[in-house]
Amino acid sequence: MPPKKAPQLPTKDTPLSYHQMVIELLKFLEVSIHTILFVRRIYPTELFARRKKYDAPVYQSRHPDLNSYISGAVKAVGEELVRGTVQRVVVVIRDRDNVALERFVFNFSGLPAIPKDAEWQKWSNVEGVMSAATLAQYFRSFLIRLALLDRQLGTLPESWDSTFAVVMELKDGETPSEPVSKAKAKDKPPVAWVPALVQNTTAGMTEDAESHIIRTVDTGLVNLSLIVQESEDKLLRIKALEDDSMEL
Repeated sequence: MPPKKAPQLPTKDTPLSYHQMVIELLKFLEVSIHTILFVRRIYPTELFARRKKYDAPVYQSRHPDLNSYISGAVKAVGEELVRGTVQRVVVVIRDRDNVALERFVFNFSGLPAIPKDAEWQKWSNVEGVMSAATLAQYFRSFLIRLALLDRQLGTLPESWDSTFAVVMELKDGETPSEPVSKAKAKDKPPVAWVPALVQNTTAGMTEDAESHIIRTVDTGLVNLSLIVQESEDKLLRIKALEDDSMEL
């Protein structure tokens, strides 16, 4: 096995390595989760601060507990993503009864699982893979479209008491690794995954649900796409509200 080398920081035009790609994907995922929660008004808007990332306007929660949950979930996703076991990550918006209303589906297709005896390859730059600068331009377009989704999806009624969860779907035959111990996780407690309700996953999508493709990109290492699913339950409730307002 070749000797391990210290990872090199990517330059503007250098193709990313496997590990560098995972790091960039996790940064994007965390920014996206914060923005989704703001755009869908899951929490009061004053809880968020306007920021800029990838030269696009984004929103970041200012609540320590919420930030800790999001960063912990993203870190746990990263532990699986670097193993090449993740198929998709779902940010599910659900009501007080855990009924899925919307699913924001981040698909990570094609990311290979590298054997442990070839771990050193994850630090090597991969020919044909995007550079950090190019990837950032695509992330910018994702976030701009995400910020405009409120017009397409409509406003969720406050009476539904909407909340959210982060769901990870692994490739067939894969199981989550053991959570990182507190000693290894420094000050952050480990995140242990628990089985998700089927309706909160992509498997819970019914024929009458609606899907909207936000953006897709082939990075040269992983095919990333973001799709929003409006559940049948949500669409039926919205229709009922519209019918009631017409009767009045």
